[in-house]
Amino acid sequence: MRDCCDMRGFLSFIVLRLISKKQMSGKEITQEIKNRKGSKPSPGTIYPVLKALSGNGFIEETKDSGKTKRYRLTSKGKKELEIATAKFCHIFYDMKDEFGRRC
Repeated sequence: MRDCCDMRGFLSFIVLRLISKKQMSGKEITQEIKNRKGSKPSPGTIYPVLKALSGNGFIEETKDSGKTKRYRLTSKGKKELEIATAKFCHIFYDMKDEFGRRC
């Protein structure tokens, strides 16, 4: 995975975090990011990230009863998320008081 400070790597981290909580489609991920951040990423931003995460073996597609593709974390993705989370906390932990939150 790219460095967490790299915006594309940061988006990959966010997508992994979201998918770790429940299986989601690209559209659901886009909507969740919009709900949390106020701006909606374009499909041209989200789908290349999903493709890269899938290509690296971090996520895999699942199909529900319809045509919607959902994604779930693989065991490799869970390990990568643990590494990325630790790295994120290490990088930003000293700023926790500024943001009023803890990692």
